[in-house]
Amino acid sequence: MLKKLFLHLWSMRQQFARYFVIGLSGVILDIGSLYLLKEFLHFRPVVAVIINGVFLLNYVFFLNKHWAFKSHGITHKQMVRFFILAGLNYAISVVWMYIFNHKFGFNYLLVRIANIALSVAWNFLLYKYWVYKHEETVIVSPPFQGGDRGGLPSF
Repeated sequence: MLKKLFLHLWSMRQQFARYFVIGLSGVILDIGSLYLLKEFLHFRPVVAVIINGVFLLNYVFFLNKHWAFKSHGITHKQMVRFFILAGLNYAISVVWMYIFNHKFGFNYLLVRIANIALSVAWNFLLYKYWVYKHEETVIVSPPFQGGDRGGLPSF
């Protein structure tokens, strides 16, 4: 059982590596934009997380769709699933920032990094098996019955 699980996880290592690179670049953009919004534009950390989150969502969605998961699924369906998951992650990140920075006084950058690190593994699995899952294309054609061409003349 464990061997089978390990082999399955091992088979996804290249995909996870691409996902990780996208995530790492997203973290760099996230922390950089959070720092700029807080230190130079003087936004409160909670507001800065709200603003930079919107821009990063599109960046992460499209890179993961096309590079990490090489998905050819219907983009708008995948976007709906992605935004549901992102909405959950987003709500958690705002609550974390409020609790750990605002209430307990932890450094806002450390709070953000901890939040991101905790969501990496479960997001990969949800992206792979839910957001970007490979869906079978079903082609439905009308039944053809011998010489019946549905009232169309035969040539």
